[in-house]
Amino acid sequence: MSSGIDAADAKEIQHFESGPDAQECPDATAAPPPQLPRGTRVLRSGWCAAVALCLVASVVHVFLVFLHVAPASTVSKRYAPQVNAWVFPFFEQNWRLFAPDPESVNRQILVRTARTDSGGSVHVSPWFDLTAVDGAAVEHHPFPSHTAQNLLRRAWSGYVDSHGADDRARTERAVMMRTYLTNIAADRVAAHEGGTFDFVQLRVVTLPVAAPGSAAGDRPPKPAENRLLPWWKVTRHAE
Repeated sequence: MSSGIDAADAKEIQHFESGPDAQECPDATAAPPPQLPRGTRVLRSGWCAAVALCLVASVVHVFLVFLHVAPASTVSKRYAPQVNAWVFPFFEQNWRLFAPDPESVNRQILVRTARTDSGGSVHVSPWFDLTAVDGAAVEHHPFPSHTAQNLLRRAWSGYVDSHGADDRARTERAVMMRTYLTNIAADRVAAHEGGTFDFVQLRVVTLPVAAPGSAAGDRPPKPAENRLLPWWKVTRHAE
């Protein structure tokens, strides 16, 4: 009995001293994990680059808008052309949310076109009411488009603010606002009227809104203002 126990103990001791089984030993020469396909790696790199580009663009946009709305400083004055080129006309900021300036006039903006035929004759179209088109798109519409409500109106406001009474553009911003207004008018006419044309001319009729009730008193209504703008050359439309 004693010799049997000793033999078993010796066998068990020998088993533990021999170390773990060969199949449990990690293989130091095992192959590395497989790499992602090249297409996946390119897609992931492109995605990371796009995210980084969006972040940089967002930071630059916020910084330029901040320079535009912040009080004048050395930096904002030095880089004013770059800031204005980025902000206007799409990212313009103002404080009218806190100090609204409601319209005190009814304004009607009309446009007509002109083209020269092969014989040299000039053909002028009838007046087309741009304001009426926007009004029809807004009236009775539960969710009117911001474009129909403000695009033409803000373009005209920008033009008036940057031009004098003689309609001469003296700054780069004035040239930009004139081109902006011209392109809106030309695109609208081409979309609704068709035909070909080389020039456009705008006419703006401004009628002051009378004061309500007795506030108007016996004062006669203010006359309407009829402003006729020059003919402007445009890229031939609707060919």
